[in-house]
Amino acid sequence: MSARPVLIRGGRVVDPSQGMDAVVDVLLVDGIVARIGEGLDASAETEVFDASGLVVTPGLVDVHVHLREPGGEHKETIESGARAAVAGGFTSVVAMPNTDPPIDSPATVGYVLAAGLRAGLARVYPSGCITLGQKGEQLTEFGELAAAGAVCVTDDGRPVSSAGVMRMALEYALTFDLPVAVHCEELTLSRGGTMNEGIVATRLGLTGVPNASEDVMIARDLLLAQLTGGRLHVQHVATRGGVEMIRAAKARGVRVTAEASPHHFSLTDEAVEWYRTDAKMNPPLRSAADRDAVREGVRDGTLDVIATDHAPHHYDEKEQAFEDAPNGIVGLETSFGVAFTELVEKGVIDLATLVDRMSCTPARALGLPGGTLRAGAPADVTVIDTRAEWTVDAAKFVSLSRNTPFAGWTLHGRAVRTIVGGATAWSAEAR
Repeated sequence: MSARPVLIRGGRVVDPSQGMDAVVDVLLVDGIVARIGEGLDASAETEVFDASGLVVTPGLVDVHVHLREPGGEHKETIESGARAAVAGGFTSVVAMPNTDPPIDSPATVGYVLAAGLRAGLARVYPSGCITLGQKGEQLTEFGELAAAGAVCVTDDGRPVSSAGVMRMALEYALTFDLPVAVHCEELTLSRGGTMNEGIVATRLGLTGVPNASEDVMIARDLLLAQLTGGRLHVQHVATRGGVEMIRAAKARGVRVTAEASPHHFSLTDEAVEWYRTDAKMNPPLRSAADRDAVREGVRDGTLDVIATDHAPHHYDEKEQAFEDAPNGIVGLETSFGVAFTELVEKGVIDLATLVDRMSCTPARALGLPGGTLRAGAPADVTVIDTRAEWTVDAAKFVSLSRNTPFAGWTLHGRAVRTIVGGATAWSAEAR
């Protein structure tokens, strides 16, 4: 049964895909955007939502999420992750394939897709592995993965160390117009490291990871994308050098999109003081200069996608010694608030640019439906209260995990209603 028609009345509609920033109504009918305009009429069966004073945007899209299922359900499930997504304003998420077993076959792609449909919350799009078992040796069957529903291929969590294999991946993916998303890390440079190489690591007595471990692989993959003409998507860029190289590659016409994660444009390696494992991630938090370069990359569009790299871990895992604790933090429920507070309120970008980086461009980068409120588009909508002030309380997260470095932060801006396919998947009033 289709959802009732919904009329979102009187909100500030910010939709960069149409160059729109105006107070208008949005009518959703039969799972699509039917009309946008002033003074739209509502039939008797239409649900009317008063959005006065609120911001209405195309549904937020996160192209880098770890849902841990199959194999890591104690950290997160596809259902719990999709619920955390809609609580954070995301209508679509792309699930990374470094699960147990890895998502490297049509059957496992189908499993993720079916579990997402059963959850009935955010749209869950599977990614598939670049190589079998993420071993970096033999390519998966990209065509079969795409036919089963994979929207990109990636060995995220591990780099493809062989330049020859990466070249073949970029060439092979062209046949199916698949983006190749890459985790850039030169393992012989990062091996043994647990945080950024620098003064903080020296003071704490921890082995550092140099910027070069990321920069070397970004440089290689940009050159291979230029050679092959393939679609490259660089994940979680954290270094000044990486931003500069991607900027130059775009100027040369290389087909590349790139992500910034909220933690990399809001935190530095000083967050690791006192051996805080909730600030341990890969790539690690870098220097203030790197953080500022990432912010500038978001501002000028070099880093055209904001993605959470939502990486849930159980409390017991993160409570180990720093060297033994796993990398990663949760991000779905804090991402918009951190980005709005750190980027918009601090004058780095305006609200329309933030919506573009969190909705329109992510959808285009991976060829996903959504990212727009044009008539006929999927009725995926996020309604945001930019005036909301709230304190991050991990105990209240919808996610099964609580590993966040933002606990106790006061943030501004929060989703108050998330609509997927014309139906309300989450609302602040109903929570």
